[in-house]
Amino acid sequence: MSKPLSVAEFFVYLDGRVSLNWLTQERDSGLMLDGAEPQVAGGCLIGYLNGVRISQIGLIGAVEMAYLDSLSNQARTDLFKALVAGRARVLIVCDALALSAGLHQLCHQYGLGLMTSRATSDALFSEIQHLFFDLFADQTVLHGVFMEVVGMGVLLVGDAGTGKSELALELVTRGHRLIADDAPLFSRISPTVLSGSCPQVLQDFLEVRGLGLLNIRAMYGDSAIKKKKHLRLIVNLTPFAKVDSGGLSRLVGVEKTRKVLGVVVPEVALPVAAGRNLAVLVEAAARHFLLKTGGYHSAEDFQRRLSQQLGTEES
Repeated sequence: MSKPLSVAEFFVYLDGRVSLNWLTQERDSGLMLDGAEPQVAGGCLIGYLNGVRISQIGLIGAVEMAYLDSLSNQARTDLFKALVAGRARVLIVCDALALSAGLHQLCHQYGLGLMTSRATSDALFSEIQHLFFDLFADQTVLHGVFMEVVGMGVLLVGDAGTGKSELALELVTRGHRLIADDAPLFSRISPTVLSGSCPQVLQDFLEVRGLGLLNIRAMYGDSAIKKKKHLRLIVNLTPFAKVDSGGLSRLVGVEKTRKVLGVVVPEVALPVAAGRNLAVLVEAAARHFLLKTGGYHSAEDFQRRLSQQLGTEES
């Protein structure tokens, strides 16, 4: 996904996270960072200063500064030519290090942005990665209610009228947290991880038929709202009439997977019928999933016990 970002915008975003000093602001605020390059957000945009594997944003720590100081004038000029040819855009001097001789002049001469920060190079690398994950990650909106249930991100989906919002409201009253109603936004922040959040205009609100829009934060407090969470499980509320009886196992239920932005997400089909306590069932589904990710499978445990019992009776 192509999302060009100017160096000026980058500075504003990052300066809100770490303190930055922009030494070449007047000249290079129009330089552009290209978010189309990395396969995974942030992948090729940032790196430590390197004349071979060149990143658009190069960090200069103590090791890199010592390397610059060791170069002859010609070698340093060749390095900057390579940086420009490799589409480098900005150099950031970390750890409040003193600038190498001629560094400011070379950046000005070759059209590279130059910034300094008191943050360590490792801390700055991490902050910029997280920034680019937010800005450049592939995104999609899924219809449903995104909740934090027993500490994990659970997306409630299903046809209109299956009671998603009422279920979400009951889960909130049971101590779980609302992330987004109706249109949660999901971003692929790594090859196997999806982060879900709420669009600003929908933040805190839950629409319940018969009651209208409810402000969950105002009604239940800040602890009832979660800003973002990784998507771990999808619970599909399915009317009993639509449940494939051939795929309904009394031992393991209906377990599927769904691809979201290329990430495979486990999905549980939860049959909906009058009298079923869906909040308890969703809690149980979440806890059951956590057990399975920890290596415990209740169906396998039962089958093992049954086999042992049958073996004992036969002997």
